Amino acid sequence: MARGFEIIKQYQESGIILPVRKTALSAGYDIAAGQDTILLPGKVTLVPTGLKAYMENDEYLGVHIRSGLAVRHNLSLINGQGVIDADYYNNPDNEGHILIAIFNHGTELVEITKGTRIAQGIFYKYLKADHDSAGAVRTGGLGSTGH
Repeated sequence: MARGFEIIKQYQESGIILPVRKTALSAGYDIAAGQDTILLPGKVTLVPTGLKAYMENDEYLGVHIRSGLAVRHNLSLINGQGVIDADYYNNPDNEGHILIAIFNHGTELVEITKGTRIAQGIFYKYLKADHDSAGAVRTGGLGSTGH
């Protein structure tokens, strides 16, 4: 196992396209909306992608909003950058579906159509502190490590 993307079971027959980099020097893999979604003004909306990501144990997938989409429509990720941990993939209670939490800062609703590239995923290595003792096993999905 190295790193990459897969389509979750629920979206297998939905025509989801796996993320790709558009140029040889692009850092990010373009992630598209898995279904039509309306972003209401002043609200956070979870946009399904139909995707999950697998990676090495010392990596995470950083999720960033596409800059053109953000500027044109006054959008941002509610948490600045999404962090998809390696153990989010196929954990016991969640297949690892990547949901993009977008906040609409504007005064108009924004329509996102299935296949619209909404985010970029960048794989990162990370370091651990001396005497790190984390050993719990993830169960659950979005926000599950806070429980």
